[in-house]
Amino acid sequence: MLIPLRVNGRTAIAISLFLLLSPSFSCSAQTSNKAGDHRAAQFEAARAFDHVKRLVALGPHPSGSDSIKKAQEYIETELKSYGLKVTQDSFNAETPRGTVAMKNIIAELRGEKPDVVLITGHYDTKLQSGFVGANDGGSSAAAVLETARVLSKTTPKYTIWFVLFDGEEAVVDWNEMDGKDNTYGSRHLASKLSADGTLSQIKALVLFDMIGDKELDIKREGESTPWLVDAIWRSAHALGYQKYFLNSEQNISDDHLPFKDAGIPVVDLIDFNYGPQHSYWHTNLDTLDKISGESIKMVGDAVIRALPEIFKHLDSPVRPPVKPVAP
Repeated sequence: MLIPLRVNGRTAIAISLFLLLSPSFSCSAQTSNKAGDHRAAQFEAARAFDHVKRLVALGPHPSGSDSIKKAQEYIETELKSYGLKVTQDSFNAETPRGTVAMKNIIAELRGEKPDVVLITGHYDTKLQSGFVGANDGGSSAAAVLETARVLSKTTPKYTIWFVLFDGEEAVVDWNEMDGKDNTYGSRHLASKLSADGTLSQIKALVLFDMIGDKELDIKREGESTPWLVDAIWRSAHALGYQKYFLNSEQNISDDHLPFKDAGIPVVDLIDFNYGPQHSYWHTNLDTLDKISGESIKMVGDAVIRALPEIFKHLDSPVRPPVKPVAP
Protein backbone atom coordinates (compact mmCIF):
# COMPACT_ATOMS: atom_id res chain seq x y z
CA MET A 1 0.00 0.00 0.00
CA LEU A 2 1.28 3.50 -0.84
CA ILE A 3 1.33 5.99 2.04
CA PRO A 4 1.01 9.68 1.13
CA LEU A 5 4.11 11.70 2.04
CA ARG A 6 3.66 15.26 3.15
CA VAL A 7 6.68 17.47 2.52
CA ASN A 8 7.40 21.16 2.49
CA GLY A 9 8.71 22.99 -0.60
CA ARG A 10 12.41 22.74 0.33
CA THR A 11 12.16 19.01 1.01
CA ALA A 12 10.28 18.46 -2.25
CA ILE A 13 13.08 20.14 -4.20
CA ALA A 14 15.69 17.98 -2.46
CA ILE A 15 13.76 14.80 -3.26
CA SER A 16 13.35 15.81 -6.89
CA LEU A 17 17.09 16.44 -7.26
CA PHE A 18 17.86 13.09 -5.64
CA LEU A 19 15.56 11.25 -8.04
CA LEU A 20 16.97 12.97 -11.10
CA LEU A 21 20.57 12.23 -10.12
CA SER A 22 19.95 8.70 -8.89
CA PRO A 23 21.39 6.06 -11.29
CA SER A 24 18.50 3.71 -10.57
CA PHE A 25 16.02 6.38 -11.55
CA SER A 26 17.83 7.14 -14.79
CA CYS A 27 17.91 3.48 -15.77
CA SER A 28 14.28 2.81 -14.92
CA ALA A 29 13.18 5.86 -16.87
CA GLN A 30 14.78 4.41 -20.00
CA THR A 31 13.14 1.05 -20.27
CA SER A 32 12.31 0.59 -23.96
CA ASN A 33 12.57 2.11 -27.39
CA LYS A 34 8.84 2.22 -28.13
CA ALA A 35 7.06 5.33 -29.34
CA GLY A 36 7.19 8.05 -26.72
CA ASP A 37 10.29 6.65 -25.03
CA HIS A 38 13.53 8.59 -25.30
CA ARG A 39 16.14 5.87 -24.84
CA ALA A 40 18.53 5.71 -27.78
CA ALA A 41 18.14 2.56 -29.83
CA GLN A 42 21.07 0.20 -30.21
CA PHE A 43 22.52 -1.12 -33.47
CA GLU A 44 21.41 -4.76 -33.60
CA ALA A 45 23.52 -7.38 -35.37
CA ALA A 46 20.50 -9.66 -35.87
CA ARG A 47 18.51 -6.92 -37.59
CA ALA A 48 21.43 -6.10 -39.88
CA PHE A 49 21.89 -9.75 -40.81
CA ASP A 50 18.16 -10.09 -41.49
CA HIS A 51 18.31 -7.19 -43.96
CA VAL A 52 21.09 -8.98 -45.84
CA LYS A 53 19.15 -12.24 -45.71
CA ARG A 54 16.07 -10.60 -47.22
CA LEU A 55 18.05 -8.94 -50.00
CA VAL A 56 19.91 -12.16 -50.81
CA ALA A 57 16.58 -13.98 -50.97
CA LEU A 58 15.67 -11.77 -53.94
CA GLY A 59 18.50 -13.37 -55.90
CA PRO A 60 20.80 -11.37 -58.17
CA HIS A 61 19.55 -7.79 -58.45
CA PRO A 62 21.80 -5.80 -60.80
CA SER A 63 20.83 -2.32 -61.94
CA GLY A 64 17.84 -2.20 -64.26
CA SER A 65 16.63 -5.72 -63.43
CA ASP A 66 13.14 -6.73 -62.34
CA SER A 67 14.57 -8.08 -59.09
CA ILE A 68 16.17 -4.76 -58.13
CA LYS A 69 12.69 -3.24 -58.12
CA LYS A 70 11.85 -5.62 -55.28
CA ALA A 71 15.01 -4.55 -53.45
CA GLN A 72 14.02 -0.90 -53.91
CA GLU A 73 10.54 -1.59 -52.55
CA TYR A 74 11.99 -3.36 -49.51
CA ILE A 75 14.47 -0.57 -48.76
CA GLU A 76 11.91 2.20 -49.16
CA THR A 77 9.36 0.40 -46.98
CA GLU A 78 11.94 -0.03 -44.22
CA LEU A 79 13.06 3.59 -44.28
CA LYS A 80 9.47 4.86 -44.23
CA SER A 81 8.71 2.58 -41.28
CA TYR A 82 11.33 4.55 -39.29
CA GLY A 83 9.36 7.74 -39.89
CA LEU A 84 11.85 9.17 -42.38
CA LYS A 85 11.03 11.20 -45.47
CA VAL A 86 12.01 9.07 -48.48
CA THR A 87 12.85 10.47 -51.91
CA GLN A 88 13.45 8.55 -55.12
CA ASP A 89 16.30 9.88 -57.23
CA SER A 90 15.57 8.14 -60.53
CA PHE A 91 17.77 8.60 -63.60
CA ASN A 92 18.88 6.91 -66.81
CA ALA A 93 22.52 5.88 -66.98
CA GLU A 94 24.40 5.52 -70.24
CA THR A 95 26.35 2.27 -69.97
CA PRO A 96 28.37 0.06 -72.37
CA ARG A 97 25.15 -1.93 -72.84
CA GLY A 98 22.91 1.03 -73.53
CA THR A 99 20.61 3.07 -71.29
CA VAL A 100 19.83 1.51 -67.91
CA ALA A 101 17.18 2.88 -65.53
CA MET A 102 18.62 3.40 -62.04
CA LYS A 103 17.42 4.80 -58.76
CA ASN A 104 19.15 6.22 -55.70
CA ILE A 105 17.04 6.10 -52.54
CA ILE A 106 17.39 8.97 -50.06
CA ALA A 107 15.87 9.18 -46.58
CA GLU A 108 16.10 12.42 -44.61
CA LEU A 109 16.47 12.83 -40.84
CA ARG A 110 16.08 16.51 -39.96
CA GLY A 111 18.75 17.84 -37.62
CA GLU A 112 19.22 21.07 -35.75
CA LYS A 113 21.06 22.44 -38.78
CA PRO A 114 20.02 22.27 -42.44
CA ASP A 115 23.58 21.33 -43.45
CA VAL A 116 23.83 17.64 -44.35
CA VAL A 117 26.01 14.64 -43.54
CA LEU A 118 25.50 11.69 -45.89
CA ILE A 119 25.55 8.09 -44.61
CA THR A 120 25.70 5.92 -47.70
CA GLY A 121 26.12 2.50 -49.29
CA HIS A 122 25.10 0.69 -52.45
CA TYR A 123 22.43 -1.98 -52.92
CA ASP A 124 22.86 -3.21 -56.50
CA THR A 125 24.69 -6.46 -57.23
CA LYS A 126 27.19 -7.28 -59.93
CA LEU A 127 25.71 -8.31 -63.27
CA GLN A 128 26.76 -11.95 -63.05
CA SER A 129 24.64 -15.10 -63.18
CA GLY A 130 24.10 -16.45 -59.66
CA PHE A 131 25.79 -13.53 -57.88
CA VAL A 132 23.72 -12.53 -54.82
CA GLY A 133 26.22 -10.14 -53.19
CA ALA A 134 25.72 -10.90 -49.51
CA ASN A 135 28.75 -8.80 -48.63
CA ASP A 136 29.15 -6.68 -51.76
CA GLY A 137 25.87 -4.84 -51.79
CA GLY A 138 23.98 -6.59 -49.00
CA SER A 139 26.12 -5.60 -46.03
CA SER A 140 26.38 -1.94 -47.05
CA ALA A 141 22.62 -1.65 -47.57
CA ALA A 142 22.02 -3.33 -44.20
CA ALA A 143 24.39 -0.95 -42.45
CA VAL A 144 22.62 2.10 -43.86
CA LEU A 145 19.20 0.73 -42.94
CA GLU A 146 20.12 -0.20 -39.39
CA THR A 147 21.97 3.08 -38.81
CA ALA A 148 18.87 4.89 -40.04
CA ARG A 149 16.67 2.96 -37.61
CA VAL A 150 18.97 3.67 -34.68
CA LEU A 151 19.17 7.40 -35.35
CA SER A 152 15.60 7.91 -36.54
CA LYS A 153 14.21 8.89 -33.12
CA THR A 154 17.01 11.33 -32.39
CA THR A 155 17.61 14.93 -33.45
CA PRO A 156 21.22 15.12 -34.60
CA LYS A 157 23.20 18.36 -34.77
CA TYR A 158 23.31 18.11 -38.57
CA THR A 159 20.64 16.84 -40.92
CA ILE A 160 21.45 13.32 -42.12
CA TRP A 161 20.63 11.81 -45.48
CA PHE A 162 20.72 8.04 -45.62
CA VAL A 163 21.53 7.26 -49.24
CA LEU A 164 21.39 3.89 -51.01
CA PHE A 165 23.23 4.19 -54.31
CA ASP A 166 22.27 2.24 -57.39
CA GLY A 167 24.81 1.42 -60.11
CA GLU A 168 27.97 1.07 -58.04
CA GLU A 169 28.86 -2.13 -59.87
CA ALA A 170 30.15 -2.13 -63.44
CA VAL A 171 27.74 -3.17 -66.16
CA VAL A 172 30.61 -4.70 -68.17
CA ASP A 173 33.96 -3.86 -66.57
CA TRP A 174 35.16 -1.18 -64.15
CA ASN A 175 37.61 0.19 -66.72
CA GLU A 176 35.15 0.40 -69.62
CA MET A 177 34.09 3.83 -70.90
CA ASP A 178 37.43 5.35 -69.87
CA GLY A 179 36.93 4.11 -66.33
CA LYS A 180 33.34 5.36 -66.04
CA ASP A 181 31.51 2.01 -66.11
CA ASN A 182 30.91 2.18 -62.34
CA THR A 183 29.59 4.37 -59.52
CA TYR A 184 26.69 5.59 -61.66
CA GLY A 185 24.48 6.50 -58.70
CA SER A 186 27.04 8.46 -56.71
CA ARG A 187 28.29 10.29 -59.80
CA HIS A 188 24.72 11.17 -60.73
CA LEU A 189 23.84 12.48 -57.26
CA ALA A 190 27.02 14.55 -56.89
CA SER A 191 26.39 16.09 -60.33
CA LYS A 192 22.71 16.71 -59.59
CA LEU A 193 23.43 18.45 -56.28
CA SER A 194 26.07 20.58 -57.95
CA ALA A 195 23.69 21.54 -60.75
CA ASP A 196 20.80 22.49 -58.47
CA GLY A 197 22.99 24.48 -56.09
CA THR A 198 22.55 22.30 -53.01
CA LEU A 199 26.00 20.69 -53.00
CA SER A 200 27.20 23.42 -50.62
CA GLN A 201 24.86 21.97 -47.97
CA ILE A 202 26.71 18.63 -48.03
CA LYS A 203 29.41 18.77 -45.36
CA ALA A 204 30.66 15.16 -45.18
CA LEU A 205 30.02 11.67 -46.55
CA VAL A 206 30.41 8.29 -44.85
CA LEU A 207 30.40 5.25 -47.14
CA PHE A 208 29.80 1.64 -46.07
CA ASP A 209 31.00 -1.05 -48.50
CA MET A 210 31.78 -4.76 -47.95
CA ILE A 211 31.72 -4.65 -44.15
CA GLY A 212 30.02 -7.99 -43.44
CA ASP A 213 33.02 -10.32 -43.68
CA LYS A 214 33.19 -12.73 -40.73
CA GLU A 215 36.95 -12.10 -40.70
CA LEU A 216 36.59 -8.33 -40.54
CA ASP A 217 39.70 -6.23 -41.11
CA ILE A 218 39.22 -2.67 -42.33
CA LYS A 219 42.22 -0.68 -43.49
CA ARG A 220 42.39 3.10 -43.67
CA GLU A 221 41.31 4.07 -47.16
CA GLY A 222 43.90 6.36 -48.73
CA GLU A 223 41.50 8.48 -50.81
CA SER A 224 39.45 9.33 -47.70
CA THR A 225 39.71 12.58 -45.72
CA PRO A 226 42.23 12.00 -42.88
CA TRP A 227 40.30 13.76 -40.11
CA LEU A 228 37.16 11.73 -40.88
CA VAL A 229 39.12 8.48 -40.88
CA ASP A 230 40.75 9.44 -37.57
CA ALA A 231 37.41 10.30 -35.96
CA ILE A 232 35.95 6.88 -36.81
CA TRP A 233 39.12 5.00 -35.82
CA ARG A 234 39.12 6.81 -32.47
CA SER A 235 35.52 5.75 -31.99
CA ALA A 236 36.29 2.14 -32.93
CA HIS A 237 39.19 2.03 -30.47
CA ALA A 238 37.00 3.48 -27.70
CA LEU A 239 34.52 0.66 -28.33
CA GLY A 240 37.25 -1.99 -28.15
CA TYR A 241 37.16 -2.76 -31.88
CA GLN A 242 40.79 -1.87 -32.62
CA LYS A 243 41.49 -5.45 -33.72
CA TYR A 244 39.17 -4.92 -36.69
CA PHE A 245 40.16 -1.36 -37.64
CA LEU A 246 43.73 -1.55 -38.90
CA ASN A 247 46.24 1.26 -39.27
CA SER A 248 47.62 0.05 -42.59
CA GLU A 249 46.35 1.83 -45.70
CA GLN A 250 45.01 1.02 -49.15
CA ASN A 251 43.41 3.06 -51.91
CA ILE A 252 39.99 2.04 -53.25
CA SER A 253 37.97 3.45 -56.13
CA ASP A 254 34.41 3.63 -54.80
CA ASP A 255 31.25 5.71 -54.39
CA HIS A 256 33.00 8.29 -52.21
CA LEU A 257 35.21 9.64 -55.01
CA PRO A 258 32.61 11.72 -56.91
CA PHE A 259 31.97 13.64 -53.69
CA LYS A 260 35.67 13.93 -52.88
CA ASP A 261 36.18 15.36 -56.36
CA ALA A 262 33.45 17.90 -55.52
CA GLY A 263 35.37 19.02 -52.43
CA ILE A 264 33.36 17.12 -49.79
CA PRO A 265 35.16 15.40 -46.88
CA VAL A 266 34.64 11.64 -47.33
CA VAL A 267 35.48 8.30 -45.72
CA ASP A 268 35.18 4.85 -47.28
CA LEU A 269 34.78 2.01 -44.78
CA ILE A 270 35.61 -1.15 -46.71
CA ASP A 271 37.12 -4.55 -45.96
CA PHE A 272 38.83 -5.38 -49.24
CA ASN A 273 40.22 -8.68 -47.96
CA TYR A 274 37.30 -11.04 -48.45
CA GLY A 275 38.13 -14.74 -48.26
CA PRO A 276 41.53 -16.44 -48.74
CA GLN A 277 43.57 -14.25 -51.12
CA HIS A 278 40.43 -12.12 -51.52
CA SER A 279 38.87 -15.07 -53.37
CA TYR A 280 35.19 -14.41 -52.50
CA TRP A 281 35.03 -10.93 -54.04
CA HIS A 282 32.87 -10.72 -57.18
CA THR A 283 32.33 -14.48 -57.20
CA ASN A 284 29.31 -16.63 -56.45
CA LEU A 285 30.96 -17.50 -53.13
CA ASP A 286 29.76 -14.13 -51.79
CA THR A 287 26.93 -15.76 -49.84
CA LEU A 288 25.23 -15.45 -46.45
CA ASP A 289 27.45 -18.03 -44.76
CA LYS A 290 30.52 -15.81 -45.32
CA ILE A 291 29.18 -12.78 -43.44
CA SER A 292 28.29 -11.83 -39.88
CA GLY A 293 25.81 -9.38 -38.44
CA GLU A 294 28.35 -8.71 -35.70
CA SER A 295 30.82 -7.36 -38.25
CA ILE A 296 28.20 -4.98 -39.66
CA LYS A 297 27.31 -3.91 -36.11
CA MET A 298 30.90 -3.04 -35.20
CA VAL A 299 31.24 -0.73 -38.17
CA GLY A 300 27.82 0.81 -37.57
CA ASP A 301 28.61 1.32 -33.88
CA ALA A 302 31.88 3.06 -34.74
CA VAL A 303 30.16 5.49 -37.12
CA ILE A 304 27.30 6.30 -34.76
CA ARG A 305 29.67 6.92 -31.85
CA ALA A 306 31.86 9.13 -34.06
CA LEU A 307 29.04 11.41 -35.21
CA PRO A 308 29.27 13.93 -32.32
CA GLU A 309 33.01 14.26 -32.98
CA ILE A 310 32.33 14.69 -36.69
CA PHE A 311 29.69 17.36 -36.01
CA LYS A 312 32.05 19.15 -33.61
CA HIS A 313 34.78 19.16 -36.23
CA LEU A 314 32.39 20.56 -38.84
CA ASP A 315 31.34 23.28 -36.37
CA SER A 316 34.93 24.42 -35.84
CA PRO A 317 35.76 27.52 -37.92
CA VAL A 318 39.39 26.41 -38.19
CA ARG A 319 38.75 22.67 -38.08
CA PRO A 320 41.93 21.48 -36.38
CA PRO A 321 42.94 17.91 -37.25
CA VAL A 322 41.61 15.12 -35.06
CA LYS A 323 44.37 13.55 -32.95
CA PRO A 324 45.54 10.36 -34.71
CA VAL A 325 44.75 7.00 -33.18
CA ALA A 326 47.75 5.34 -31.53
CA PRO A 327 49.00 2.21 -33.39
